[in-house]
Amino acid sequence: MRIPPRAALMAKCLTILATAACLCSTPAAHAERLKDLASIQGVRQNQLLGYGLVVGLDGSGDQTTQTPFTVQSVISMLQGMGVNLPATTTLQLKNVAAVMVTTSLPAFAQPGQTLDITVSSMGNAKSLRGGTLLMTPLKGADGQIYAMGQGSLVVGGVGAAAPGAKAQINHLSVGRISGGATVERAVANSLQQGNAIFLELKESDFSTASLVVDAVNKRFGPATAAAQDGRVIKVNAPVGTDERVAFLGALESLSLKPAQGSAKIILNARTGSIVMNQAVTLESCAVAHGNLSVVVSTDSNVSQPGPLSGGQTVVTQASKIDIVKDPGQLLLLKAGASLAEVVKALNAIGATPQDLLAILQAMKASGALRAELEII
Repeated sequence: MRIPPRAALMAKCLTILATAACLCSTPAAHAERLKDLASIQGVRQNQLLGYGLVVGLDGSGDQTTQTPFTVQSVISMLQGMGVNLPATTTLQLKNVAAVMVTTSLPAFAQPGQTLDITVSSMGNAKSLRGGTLLMTPLKGADGQIYAMGQGSLVVGGVGAAAPGAKAQINHLSVGRISGGATVERAVANSLQQGNAIFLELKESDFSTASLVVDAVNKRFGPATAAAQDGRVIKVNAPVGTDERVAFLGALESLSLKPAQGSAKIILNARTGSIVMNQAVTLESCAVAHGNLSVVVSTDSNVSQPGPLSGGQTVVTQASKIDIVKDPGQLLLLKAGASLAEVVKALNAIGATPQDLLAILQAMKASGALRAELEII
């Protein structure tokens, strides 16, 4: 049977993914650092936002007839500098653009440190290339000013040329300023308060939380850590600043083997890509879908030792996959069949992403697929 090029390419990609899932079906347990599994409560970034003006554009700014807020911003700025315009003045601005400035204030940032900022047009400016951001206050969620931004914009990838053609590979309405913001206010944190800190697992898991508690108590002594729930772990820490920092450094570098995560399948409904984080087995079921049919069965092989050899009888099971395309048959699956093998067989007969989606959803609904199915 001839498969269209696009279907053949998709089938090849999915077969590679299914094969990778087979190879990773029995993942070897390996140690990970605690800093990769959990974060310290209170040690976090804070988003900052500001509204400002970009000037010096080469006629590519906002069209003031359609963006009146740009004109109002310019008038307010001039009034703050002591320039009062007549009420009948009509500004025709071509070199100014209203923008939103965004950045993140890292943990423990102190006044005087610089931050990279992103400047995005909020009007109908054609390009921010060559513009300069005027001094812009950057506020946090509490309305307080934590940084001030200003500087010349850099719009990457402008006018990139290919052999024989000229292509524009980036948005001209977004630019960045490296070190364009200066921190003016530090954010208070509770890290040095109290005699305990709290670890928050990045993924809630009771088994991993219990393993973390055991590892911390084994390293730093009994009763050092106690789990509050499946995510938060209370850890007793030294009170002194130097001792606490050294303790947290040792705590983050602690290695342990996390518990195996729950079975999960991610399916891209547009491309048909399937990713599995571990081997997913199926319960016995039968699915009919159009004219697609894959029969999966398990063969038992008995190995009988020779007489007086002292050996034992060994029974092994091997999966057998028969690929057919018959509208009169069902998709027969027996317990123990690997989902990776089923996907590979469906790809071999040219199943579309919609076919895979329908079959996996049917298996999940019937309870035969014991894994979390996420469709993106």
